[in-house]
Amino acid sequence: MSGIRSKHVELRRIALWLVIGVLLLSSASSRSTDAVASADRFATLIELKGPIGPAMSRYVEHSIADAGNQHSTVVILQMDTPGGLDTSMRDIIKAILASPLPVVTYVAPGGARAASAGTYILYASHLAAMAPATNLGAATPISIGGGPSAPPAAPAINPGDDKKPKGPEEIPAGSALEHKAINDAVAYIRSLAQLRGRNADWAEAAVRGAASLSADDALAQHVIEIIAKDVPDLLQQLHGRKVKAMDREMVLETRGLAVRSVVPDWRTQLLLVLTHPTIAYGLLLVGIYGLLLEGYNPGAVLPGVAGALALLLGLYGLQLLEVNYAGLALMALGVGLIVAEFFMPAFGSLGVGGLAAFVIGSLLLFDSHASGPRVALPLILGIAVAGGLIILTIGWLADRARRRPLRSGVETMIGAPVEAVSDCQDRCVVRYGGELWNARTASPLRAGQQARIVKVAELTLWVEPQQD
Repeated sequence: MSGIRSKHVELRRIALWLVIGVLLLSSASSRSTDAVASADRFATLIELKGPIGPAMSRYVEHSIADAGNQHSTVVILQMDTPGGLDTSMRDIIKAILASPLPVVTYVAPGGARAASAGTYILYASHLAAMAPATNLGAATPISIGGGPSAPPAAPAINPGDDKKPKGPEEIPAGSALEHKAINDAVAYIRSLAQLRGRNADWAEAAVRGAASLSADDALAQHVIEIIAKDVPDLLQQLHGRKVKAMDREMVLETRGLAVRSVVPDWRTQLLLVLTHPTIAYGLLLVGIYGLLLEGYNPGAVLPGVAGALALLLGLYGLQLLEVNYAGLALMALGVGLIVAEFFMPAFGSLGVGGLAAFVIGSLLLFDSHASGPRVALPLILGIAVAGGLIILTIGWLADRARRRPLRSGVETMIGAPVEAVSDCQDRCVVRYGGELWNARTASPLRAGQQARIVKVAELTLWVEPQQD
């Protein structure tokens, strides 16, 4: 009996150890699964730095869409901008409002600002944060040319002052167009503030009176929700907050989240330079004056080519021409100039200008980051290289033709042999190429004597006896 009992005890021990082993393996596997899941979770960091133009808006739009496609947890829009174009700002806001992911606007690093258009974008974001020593505000709309600005309509709201800015009676005297623009901007930013539950009265003051706030004052007046010294601190403070994106409420789990930065590629960086407001305005002026010079000096070619290219780029940079139309117009201009190079001796200016217009138009029209079918960049570069080789070949053929000896004209007659028809002292008749020509000579000639042409004056040949 004792032997049977000892066997039962031993079996129980083995079973207990097996159960413990299974539990340990299951817990280890669950921990590894959790680790893999946490490794797959990340935050997307988009850097909005500099003026807001069409290239910047497309970059931010596509980056937000890519973050949604890659199942990012949250999008952090790190911003440092003096403002920009109204149409580009509204495109970014539309992308934020349509994003299925929560977008957190973070004004950073220290010394950064979210002025003018940046204030509207901050108000549109699901959550707003600022780093210490940053500011926002001054959201009064102005014209591109920096036209006459009216005095402040309403006094800026100081920290702790909850007074609502006064109504339209305080709008400064100005044109009806200025009043319309200000009232439209006020209604727009108030709608964004009401959507996100932020201080709508201060937002109106920022538009009417160009009010500005520091980070601490913005937090105190419920313009932002967080002050964070850096991105890890921001993620730590975002953890556990409730947000609503696309009618879906969620609780953020951002503690220890990995960060993936979206870096603009060379195409975006090139377009950011071309669409900088100062450069775009300069291109617009260059385009206008280039076309004027071509009009005053027809056939100069180079001012017209440079003017047409600069004008289209300037219109795109100021978003007076949609990106699709600008790209298509540049491609059409490029093809036209390259074809014209075959028929007009423009010393390569038409071909080079056409090639530049075609490449830039292709980069604008066929976005490599856009979703759906798109033209591959190597194909565009291949076509550009082929066009460049054709232009170089045409130039080489033209240079070779220029270096060939002349086959017609007065210059080809110099040094040619002639034959005297009769004896003569000063004036005589000579035979040249089967034709009889009047000639003059400084030395007497006998009939049948050979001579050579030294000069041609109108229809008279100057000849001299040919030495044997």
